Amino acid sequence: MRRWAQALWLCTALVWGQGAVAADLPDFTELVERQGAAVVNISTTQAPRERGSSFPGLGEEGERMFDFFRRFMPPHPRIPAPEAEPDDESLGSGFIISEDGYILTNAHVVERAEEIVVRLADKRELPARVIGADRRSDVALLKIEASGLPRVTLGDPGALKVGEWVVAIGSPFGFDHTVTAGIVSAKGRTLPDENFVPFIQTDVAINPGNSGGPLFNLRGEVVGINSQIYSETGGFMGLSFAIPIDVAMDVQAQLRDAGRVRRGRIGVAIQEVSREMAESFALPAARGALVNAVEPDGPAARAGVEQGDVIVRFAGRTVESSSDLPRIVAATRPGERVELAVVRGGAERQLTVAVGEWQDDESRAAKHAGRGDAKSNRIGLVLAQPTVAQRRERGLEHGLLVERASGAAARAGIRSGDAVLAIVSDGRQEALREVAAFERAVAGLAAGQSITLLVRRGATSSYLSLKAGE
Repeated sequence: MRRWAQALWLCTALVWGQGAVAADLPDFTELVERQGAAVVNISTTQAPRERGSSFPGLGEEGERMFDFFRRFMPPHPRIPAPEAEPDDESLGSGFIISEDGYILTNAHVVERAEEIVVRLADKRELPARVIGADRRSDVALLKIEASGLPRVTLGDPGALKVGEWVVAIGSPFGFDHTVTAGIVSAKGRTLPDENFVPFIQTDVAINPGNSGGPLFNLRGEVVGINSQIYSETGGFMGLSFAIPIDVAMDVQAQLRDAGRVRRGRIGVAIQEVSREMAESFALPAARGALVNAVEPDGPAARAGVEQGDVIVRFAGRTVESSSDLPRIVAATRPGERVELAVVRGGAERQLTVAVGEWQDDESRAAKHAGRGDAKSNRIGLVLAQPTVAQRRERGLEHGLLVERASGAAARAGIRSGDAVLAIVSDGRQEALREVAAFERAVAGLAAGQSITLLVRRGATSSYLSLKAGE
């Protein structure tokens, strides 16, 4: 009898315990009811992709390496083969930030899109146009013609705490308004080639199609845009990354006002400070950004920054690690004069720097597109001489950068940001070092005559043949 009573007591205690745990779990129903209507599905029809490996010559290991940090609908860098595939159709997510139809999503969701259709929660489908897209932050601003739309409430990602519950709403695999939940795993993450965004890491279930969807806190406020996943398979593995909404809103404001994003730069190469380095440089702690190179006559050089300095503060903000500095500098408006603190010889010094402007491939192309002298030649290419910094960044011994591609060049798959390394004609390969030499070679082609170029994109180089137009 005693054993039966003990068993009954134990079962009752377990039920009560489970009830207590369940009572402590968050209820997301009100959040979804209030904010779900502002989440949209985005479908795009994209220009044809060319057949062939995404990374020719790299093999299976190379494909896996580039797939390590993949976007949900990744724009694989490739040098296309001649034969084209049918138009691509892709799905993503987004959310409405204003009643008159402005929508935030990821830049990679709408990249190469020729047609964009937004499906609202009430099943209406409306065409959308791209106001602007910034590949560096992976933020795009769209506009649909409508009024009185539901919109999200924006929150403060700085107030997020690691371990806090968060919720994602999106269209994974095309399933509209799918709700998933998890916690904030970490803040301020830096990913490869993404050092301008302090990502929010979560374990929320995110899959292809969630791109561009909102990440909510428990108050129903958007704190981020779901952007990337860590996966070798393309599916959910418990590591998801979101762009903080304050970063995204700053980007969208610049896109709306100017059509592009201006970022600051000071012209230094930096590295992390280890404990051993801290001791060698007479630092009280292993923090800051160690300057290992200073661009000659750049903003930092003019301010008096030297190789071996450790930058510990910039514009009043503490630089805890080297990954902090690019984000802080990039967020500073070009032309602004700010104070920075460096440790040199064990002593802290105050310097003033006039922040320069970061020029990425898109900025350079946009700047030259408006010039009267930047005209396409007979194969549709506008090339530019790379700077010393660009050569160093890309590892180029020679070559010219593509600022604009149209006509035969665009049909062959060449695009802005590629590097044209050499030209092949009459059995001879000539390395390209001057734009004038390239223009002379193209001008001498007869209509319909072929020319072969060695083109580099990322770490991959391929030969492409084009025919000169009339």
